[in-house]
Amino acid sequence: MTATRPTLRTALRLVFSLSALAAAPTLLSQARPTPRLPDTILFGAAYYTEYTPTDRLDEDVAMMKAAHISVIRIAESTWGTEEPQEGKFDFSYVDRVLNAMDKAGIKVIVGTPTYAVPTWLAREHPDVLAITPQGPGKYGARQNMDITNVHFRSAAKAMIIALVDHVKDHPSVIGYQLDNETKSYHTSGPNVQAAFVTQLKQKWPDLNAFNKEFGLDYWSNRVNDWSDFPDVTGTINASLASAFAEFQRGLVTEYLQWQSDLVHAHARPGQFVTQNFDLDWRGYSYGVQTQVNHFDAAKTLDVAGIDIYHPTQDHLTGTEIAFGGDLTRSLRHGQNYLLIETEAQGFPEWLPYPGQLRLQAFSHLASGANMVEYWHWSTTNNAFETYWRGLLSQDGKPNATYDEAKTIGDDLARLGPRLVNMQKHNKIAIYVSNRALTAFDSFKFGWTSKETYNDVLRPFYDALYRINAEVDFIDPSTTDLSAYKLIVVPALYAATDAELTRLNQFAKSGGHVFYTFKSGFSDENVKVRHTDQPGMLTESTGVTYNQFTLPDNVSLAGDPYHVGAKENQARWWMELLTPTTTATVLARYQHPTWGRYAAITRNQYGSGEVTYLGFMPSDALLEKLMAEAVTRAGLTTPAQQAHYPMIIRSGTLHDGHPVHYVLNYSANPSSVPYGFAAGRNLLNDAPVQANSSLALPPWGFAVVEEDGSAGAK
Repeated sequence: MTATRPTLRTALRLVFSLSALAAAPTLLSQARPTPRLPDTILFGAAYYTEYTPTDRLDEDVAMMKAAHISVIRIAESTWGTEEPQEGKFDFSYVDRVLNAMDKAGIKVIVGTPTYAVPTWLAREHPDVLAITPQGPGKYGARQNMDITNVHFRSAAKAMIIALVDHVKDHPSVIGYQLDNETKSYHTSGPNVQAAFVTQLKQKWPDLNAFNKEFGLDYWSNRVNDWSDFPDVTGTINASLASAFAEFQRGLVTEYLQWQSDLVHAHARPGQFVTQNFDLDWRGYSYGVQTQVNHFDAAKTLDVAGIDIYHPTQDHLTGTEIAFGGDLTRSLRHGQNYLLIETEAQGFPEWLPYPGQLRLQAFSHLASGANMVEYWHWSTTNNAFETYWRGLLSQDGKPNATYDEAKTIGDDLARLGPRLVNMQKHNKIAIYVSNRALTAFDSFKFGWTSKETYNDVLRPFYDALYRINAEVDFIDPSTTDLSAYKLIVVPALYAATDAELTRLNQFAKSGGHVFYTFKSGFSDENVKVRHTDQPGMLTESTGVTYNQFTLPDNVSLAGDPYHVGAKENQARWWMELLTPTTTATVLARYQHPTWGRYAAITRNQYGSGEVTYLGFMPSDALLEKLMAEAVTRAGLTTPAQQAHYPMIIRSGTLHDGHPVHYVLNYSANPSSVPYGFAAGRNLLNDAPVQANSSLALPPWGFAVVEEDGSAGAK
């Protein structure tokens, strides 16, 4: 079949509808039947028979069964194989895999193969390739398309409908993955910019007010007529650049909603829809994703999914596993999530030491994962990812990593129904904001420094992780903060008045807030507040400042947190704080000129208290500050008896029994303090005494279920 091509009028209608959809992306979905989510921990890998040089489906299935693989993901990468010519679909390899998996009792998640366009589509409609700030895209790489392009949408719609209609009634298919690590891909061609301008016109009917709010008189950037609106990819105006970045994130949410609605309309009732989000990348998964608002995008799904990659060997800390898991669990108000991709062998430098693959798998469960799935089953024999290795190497034979995966599969076959749907009830939250991220990164700390928003965020999370203080993440869409006692707010550079009022009210009502430098500085349009800084936070923090600088040989006077001279330094950025009559100075700068200014303050505000940090501390100092904040909020638990590399992460099983994952991120055998109630180690059914210690081997762990119920605590 050949899809009907859109007319120019249809194309223009889509362009203008995109701006409206991006403005209110969460209003699109219709009420749907409740999906059936996993009732056990799923264990599996992505699987591509179309990549293998020989037909080894039967052999692969036998090896999967031996490893207790319970789920695979297929089809998301090979649009050109599934539709070799426009309208000519070939799902024969999909059918073979589905039939083989059904016979073996292995479930299947089917991916919509839209993140890598086929050659025929690029040839027939070269405009499907995104125009970015670097110019028109070229064919070859994946994720090179304009997700708003009408020809791409038309072809993708035909592909999705044909695939879902074909597989939906197969008994092995339990759900669908939308696209793959979807982002905007910096699409910014004329159609996208026209939609952006349309959105601006709707939001700012008064062009003079728009120019004033965005500061466009600067360097003659003023727009005197909407028809004069320039190409925004060259803008030097952070307000305009941030607004466009937010618009592009809205396009991602709209695109995923479009796919979600399409799949749901054709899927069998009870099948779920997910998406494998990915994180900011630093050679591995690192921070909040710049190109996607995951909190918005997760509303388009039945269950959130995530891809988490991290260093191993001597660099394995578990921090990236915990960060990605905590963030993904928070996207849908504590709902358990699916780990759709993580490494088995991965890059050559990621080949795990013995014991690390098991530790990693159970670390994901400790954050609330209901599935652990590797990318991928067997390593490709050619193409771009030849050295990104799966469970099997190119020879397809068992190896040490596969053998260790078999032990994980055996554990989950026994314990999966017990461990699934563990719930967390954390009282600490970290406040994150895509808007603040984009605004903050527009300046990179001025002319001389290159630190980003994630460079501020991650050290705060990492410090809490090291002291075993578990957290959720919240964002500007989180209007009810009452579940928390402590909220950590890193670098909330751009925020609405409503956001700041909500945080202030949380403190006034008895909560603890820990603000960092650069918070409250500008409004949502990246316009610096024309008041004493930190603007609307002045009353709650009890500090003001109007000057800041970069530290050069600046420390804290007297080493008040006893971290030693090396760690008692201001790393980068320092605000010259003046406390009001209500604030207590916790530390001043040690410097012949800046010594009269406060560096850290605490203010009683209503029934709560607010701490303000005016500089970026060392990791050791930051850990002390976070530990103090946790203690003052009354949130100390027995987990704080341990410290990294001994990590304790806790939750409540579906029958109300508390469970504790006790993890040794060390190459040395260790004795870990266990300060909770008596229970048993689910791995070996050995009893664990209350207020005892657990002996763990290198890279070892225990999963301790308490004997009592949560209600008895």
